[in-house]
Amino acid sequence: MNKILLLLLGACSLFGQSQKPNIILILVDDLGFSDLGCYGGEIETPNIDRLGNTGLRMTQVYNSARCCPTRAALMTGLYPHQTGVGFMTADNGKPGYRGVLNNRCVTTASLLQKSGYKTYLAGKWHLRGKNGSECTPTNRGFDEFYGPFHDYASFYRKELYFRLPKNRKALAETNKDFYATDAITDYALSFIDEARSAKQPYYLYLAYNAPHFPLQAPKELIDKYVKTYEKGWDHIRETRFQKMQELGIISKNITISAKGIVPKVPNRNKDSQYYGKEIPAWNSLDLARRKDLTRRMATFAAMVDSVDQNIGRVLKDLEENNELDNTCIFFLSDNGACAEWDPHGFDNNPYPQNLLHEGDDLNKIGQKGSFHSYGSGWANACNTPLSSYKHYTYEGGISSPTIIHFPSELARKGTIAREPQHVIDIAATILDIAEVTYPKGWHGQELYPIQGKSLLPFIKGQKASQAPLYFEHEGNRAIRQGKWKLLWINYTQKWQLYNIDNDRSETSDLSSQHPEKVAELSKMWNSWAEKNFVAKEKIKTVSKGMPKLYYTPTSK
Repeated sequence: MNKILLLLLGACSLFGQSQKPNIILILVDDLGFSDLGCYGGEIETPNIDRLGNTGLRMTQVYNSARCCPTRAALMTGLYPHQTGVGFMTADNGKPGYRGVLNNRCVTTASLLQKSGYKTYLAGKWHLRGKNGSECTPTNRGFDEFYGPFHDYASFYRKELYFRLPKNRKALAETNKDFYATDAITDYALSFIDEARSAKQPYYLYLAYNAPHFPLQAPKELIDKYVKTYEKGWDHIRETRFQKMQELGIISKNITISAKGIVPKVPNRNKDSQYYGKEIPAWNSLDLARRKDLTRRMATFAAMVDSVDQNIGRVLKDLEENNELDNTCIFFLSDNGACAEWDPHGFDNNPYPQNLLHEGDDLNKIGQKGSFHSYGSGWANACNTPLSSYKHYTYEGGISSPTIIHFPSELARKGTIAREPQHVIDIAATILDIAEVTYPKGWHGQELYPIQGKSLLPFIKGQKASQAPLYFEHEGNRAIRQGKWKLLWINYTQKWQLYNIDNDRSETSDLSSQHPEKVAELSKMWNSWAEKNFVAKEKIKTVSKGMPKLYYTPTSK
């Protein structure tokens, strides 16, 4: 009997903590809805696929259309406007758009930190505000931080990646060249080791800035994908669509969305020959342009591949320390694929100019000193079969491929869930898993009540609760209630109505057939907007731009 007891105690000690589960929240940047292998894509993502195939793949988890507002919602469980980050980090002088987390919200990290968790952020924060010092990861609940502060930075320049608190030593130098995705994982693993030493449960927010532009990746990984993308975006879109139906990610009766329209973006792509027009057929482009675009997409795929390899490092570490079963892992993207700003993509500073790369210059794409995006043609393929992109409230802008892997609690292992949820629900779920009650106040300041609902009962096999979901970004609006979705896009200037159950690709606007539903949902949206500090007019960027340190390519 004593031997059995000793064995049980030994097993508990192997987990590093026996009281509460560890929580790892993995967020990637600008990943398309169908980029992952387990969601229908051709990019090699065996480690993420493993999480999806043995966990829960969710197909209707919504984000807030852009990096900053999604991160604000994910960190707090509130719609972003209540946190003050309804737009980006620019201060527009309105309560919902101050560009920095306010004092009426509290992060999940702060609450877990107070409840005995070690809390870590390895990766992108992007909630700093204009001055930066008033909202850092370490004064909003994270014990340790390593990563970039701005919206994007070169993956090859380690001076753009910072460590907080400031007295912390950097990790020892290695012989390999600096590459941000690897470095972020290095720190993540060191943070986990620290928690083990302290014998405390940990919350790791692993926020890769890949595959956001600038598109940069090791050359050998880029070369691996060139042949695949020489086939073009029309072929990739068709093959993904078929595979998604075979996997059950989308239903058999869904139709693929119309070929994407190049969004009208004043002061961005107004001089483009494609402005406001349909994305061209791949074979209509000349050979030089196709080679340039092939290399861009191969670089994007290589970045995703690299993220997957690094997630594999984390999973191996968890397994070697017998922690995988006792760790809840979330994986998702902050918004849909990035179309900025036309089918050719953009390069360099002043962005968004485009350069055509030919001959030996093709091999420079994605290397040190480079700066590229892949454009709306590839973004359209990466969001297969959904319409539109990041920035907009069509499904392609606000749908995140989302995986929950929690072996000790998940009742629906290896299944696909289609119930509509929102990133605010993930914040509520994290608190529920950690058995933390959301407070009414924090440091003497009354808090807004959390708006997300815990998915833990759903994870355990219960029916998901349903509530209306709301969206606004740059004046683009939407509400989702049951099967119905009402949306307004600035460049169309009218309400559109879709039955998402039958038309996830938003190909058939039903607003003229159901004016009563338009009136009902628009009234609900307006009421929500009034209570959540959503501006009646479109918010404009007042930022004068980031320092050239972040924009200008260099071989440094």
